[in-house]
Amino acid sequence: MSPPSARVSSPAHRKVPWTTRLRRDRTLLIMVAPAVLLLAVFAYVPMLGNVVAWQDYSPYVGIRESPFVGWANFVRVFTNPLFLDAVSNTLVITAFQLVFFFPVPIVLALLLNSVLTPGLRTTIQSIVYLPHFFSWVIVVTIFQQIFGGAGMVASRLRDAGYSGFDLMTNPDTFLLLITAQSVWKDAGWGIIIFLAALATVDTQLYEASVVDGAGRWRRMWHVTLPALRPVIVLLLILRLGDSLTVGFEQLILQRGAVGTDVAEVLDTFVYYQGVVNGDWAFAAAAGLVKGLVSLALVLGANKLAHLVGEAGVYQRA
Repeated sequence: MSPPSARVSSPAHRKVPWTTRLRRDRTLLIMVAPAVLLLAVFAYVPMLGNVVAWQDYSPYVGIRESPFVGWANFVRVFTNPLFLDAVSNTLVITAFQLVFFFPVPIVLALLLNSVLTPGLRTTIQSIVYLPHFFSWVIVVTIFQQIFGGAGMVASRLRDAGYSGFDLMTNPDTFLLLITAQSVWKDAGWGIIIFLAALATVDTQLYEASVVDGAGRWRRMWHVTLPALRPVIVLLLILRLGDSLTVGFEQLILQRGAVGTDVAEVLDTFVYYQGVVNGDWAFAAAAGLVKGLVSLALVLGANKLAHLVGEAGVYQRA
């Protein structure tokens, strides 16, 4: 056996010079360049404006002339009871929808995957996809026409001798209302990824399980769900990272009807403090706190995914 110093490294482990890689991958780099440019201009460059979170910022004098106040804005954020209420509402809505909304696309994908007739499957997919293309203004209007004080349900109840039904202005049922709206609008669109994952499952696995005597439920538990698990973990991580961002348009359209006690979330709080009230520095500090917490949630969830044996969003080479 030759000594370590005499060993010749294999071509697979030899480092390729960056100039060679640049020539080799130039076509891919040119193709991705417009997307990188758009991301840089509209995502990363605006992040430089977060410096106003450490300033007593005024748009009339600009960033250069606005005095620095250190961490004073962050102290205001964490001592503001309205901010804490917005955080509480955001977490409650996210947790509720994580339990009652996140599993719905999975169940729908499993049901559609069991439909054997291609024409029927296509018809069902078209029906459940359609609400995704409606704006939140249309979705809220439809629910208003059905569940509002002058809506269809209230009219039928008045005809039957009942009165006082208005689901759209009831704070006690607001959490159920916005979850139902989200399910109706986006659950159908969410099944696309799960159907794509199910399409990659080897049919021989189902055939072998049938030969072994496995029924429908056993095949789903031992074949279908394991195939979906990596996708479920990935989407769950992304959902946790987006947990502090709950439907801004959906909530701001209904905020005035049910009140800020249940409808004020972090996004609406930042909007009203910054854009409406003009307290730009305070709103920037609140938004920056939200972004940092979301980043921590993504990193923590991704690490947890690695511990249970899944790839997660990314993993080290």
